[in-house]
Amino acid sequence: MKFGIDRPEGLHDTPREVLNWKLFWSTAVFGLLGASRGLDEGLVGGMVSLQSFKDEFHLNAGSATHQASVLSNITSMVQLGSIVGAFLAFFLCDRLGRIRTLQTLCLLWLVGFIIVVVSHGNVPQILAGRFIAGLGIGMTTVVGPMYIAEVAPRSVRGMLTNIFAGSVYLGATIAFFSNWRASVNLSNNSRWQWVAPQFAHIGFAAFFLVLSFTIPETPRYYTIQGKHEMAEKALGNLRNLDTSHPYIQAEIIGIRNQLEREQEASRGVSRWGKLRELLLIPANRYRLMLGVMSQVLGQWSGANSITIYATQFFGVVGKSGESEKLFASCILGIVKMVSAYLCAFFLIDFIGRRRSLYMGISLQTISLMYIAIYLGVVGSETLASGKMTPSQHQGAVGSIAMIYLSGVGWTMGWNSFQYLVNADIWPLRLRALGSSLVMCLHFLNQFGNTKAVPDMLLALQSYGFFAFSAAVSLISLIWVWFFVPELAGRSLESTDSLFSLPWYQVGRQGHKLAPDTDTLQIHEHEKDASAIEAQHMEHAR
Repeated sequence: MKFGIDRPEGLHDTPREVLNWKLFWSTAVFGLLGASRGLDEGLVGGMVSLQSFKDEFHLNAGSATHQASVLSNITSMVQLGSIVGAFLAFFLCDRLGRIRTLQTLCLLWLVGFIIVVVSHGNVPQILAGRFIAGLGIGMTTVVGPMYIAEVAPRSVRGMLTNIFAGSVYLGATIAFFSNWRASVNLSNNSRWQWVAPQFAHIGFAAFFLVLSFTIPETPRYYTIQGKHEMAEKALGNLRNLDTSHPYIQAEIIGIRNQLEREQEASRGVSRWGKLRELLLIPANRYRLMLGVMSQVLGQWSGANSITIYATQFFGVVGKSGESEKLFASCILGIVKMVSAYLCAFFLIDFIGRRRSLYMGISLQTISLMYIAIYLGVVGSETLASGKMTPSQHQGAVGSIAMIYLSGVGWTMGWNSFQYLVNADIWPLRLRALGSSLVMCLHFLNQFGNTKAVPDMLLALQSYGFFAFSAAVSLISLIWVWFFVPELAGRSLESTDSLFSLPWYQVGRQGHKLAPDTDTLQIHEHEKDASAIEAQHMEHAR
């Protein structure tokens, strides 16, 4: 297997004008939406660890089981709202378009956190506010990658989609630093210690609402609506090319042909036809399997739990003092953010989806196994007492390093793939429905994971939790090897032939048996245009 880094496949076929500021501005706005998830994952973990929040909402009252239940309810409520929001995005994206959906989710996100900051110790109110905000945050995971996939040239689709994945940890880093500075500079007796960091949500939601009025709708949405002239004009504007250019014509023809094939196949079906189409056609079932398994395996590999409960986990492996644990979380946020963007810009489109996934899951597995073994050998009582031998202390430092390394593996592997899979696999007619269902499952798993982790730490102890996550990662490597096809550099429309192969050939041999034919179409259009131009010149002479 070749691991050398080359230019992204298809980049040599991409005219220079295509990679322009209009494209990068539009994809940056939708890409930065990923910060919404990261903000919440980072803020809520630190928020519930702050003494001011514990006192206001009485988190230290009752039995250990009761405390774990209240804690998990508050932390997981955004995930619960996001399940509904991700499904709601399916209806809004197809009915209102990608831009109007963005504006709707920003309003929900904004209103939800206004309710949170004025809750004043009322647990049902903070749960309601976080649920409403979750509706908007859940929609970001559908509309963000969808928009980018529909406007990005195939040669850099992976890189641009991963702006969204990287932005999750931009948001988490901002959140971690906000919590840390609040714990240092604001009094434990002031509710502003936990309220002030929450204004990051309000600021980001308002920011994206304003920016939504500066970006265009996608050509593929116009095509679905039958507005073909607007679709052609929008694509020419995004690509910075005349609509008669061979590159534009080849892309437009590919979009229209796929939509016509889909409409012909589904003509006369009921309103539930799309769902039946998704479940009954083998190619679509394989697509759905890829989306479902990537969410199940990725979410239960433990990485998101470590982000949400970072302060608790740093305490488990030897950090003491609230400020010290929050600062260690800040470093984790920086590590994940930097590695996510490095992977997006220098890895995903260069060595491919499969190889990045192999490398990332392998790093994650090694890290989790080390931590599980260390915690099992040393024991939680020794760590809690702080009375460790020099070798045990060195092992604790190694465990902290492994938490950081697992973050690198996560951003290189599952974090990128869980969004790329939705961007890469779906046909145009099913993109909104398929993406919504997969992201509903994403948040359902995250909700269950967030709810379960406090109880898992009580039942399995810390070493058991990390051993469980390592086992999931090992299973993931086998699944990737057999089922995940390489989609780097392919056009969205070319995946039909790939997923039409027998299921046992898609992952291992699909790239060879069903190559991308859209490149050939572009070359044919370019040859035809060159021939016509030569004839005109000959006639002029």
